[in-house]
Amino acid sequence: MSRLKIKERFYSLQGETSLTGLPTYFIRLTGCPLRCTYCDSEYAFTGGEWEQIEDLIKDAKEQSSGLVCVTGGEPLAQPACLELLEGLCNAGLTVSIETSGAYPVADVDPRVIKIIDFKTPGSGEMHRNKWENLDFLQPHDEVKFVLKDRADYDWARLKLESIQPICSTPILFSPVYGELDPRDLADWIVKDKLNVRMQIQLHKILWGDIPGV
Repeated sequence: MSRLKIKERFYSLQGETSLTGLPTYFIRLTGCPLRCTYCDSEYAFTGGEWEQIEDLIKDAKEQSSGLVCVTGGEPLAQPACLELLEGLCNAGLTVSIETSGAYPVADVDPRVIKIIDFKTPGSGEMHRNKWENLDFLQPHDEVKFVLKDRADYDWARLKLESIQPICSTPILFSPVYGELDPRDLADWIVKDKLNVRMQIQLHKILWGDIPGV
């Protein structure tokens, strides 16, 4: 098997998506070509250690409760990530990947829960969105919009009009931690009667900005 550069591995509670609150084993890959203005994982841009994929799978089986999340950085920036995802699924684990939507997901193992974080104007990286990724989503996948301000919300609300008729996956709206008041976002969603799920980063509420939790 191939190698991947890994920034960290840890066992914690899933803080985002519809799996929020479930004990999960995280594998965070090093590297990301995006530079979102609100990035909370800049420490994963560099560093880390090269590890064999077979060792990562073995450790995930031993350390996890059955749920594994592959994240970054941008995990798909390392091509061998696809091999890791397939191997984790073959090991009988429930696997999710958190990806920016800037990389194609067509070759991601269909058993993987894909969480695609399409970038809003406030991120500064909206031009990297590959909207064709919507064609490869399944009901168990999710689309996420991280919102920095009212302008981001209005942009995402308009995007729903084109996405929801062709996308059966849950759509998540999440406020940027420390920038957009969660109550404001909640009020906007309720007022506009949007068919979305609001999420607040549970791990930030519990542990703040501490890495590896």
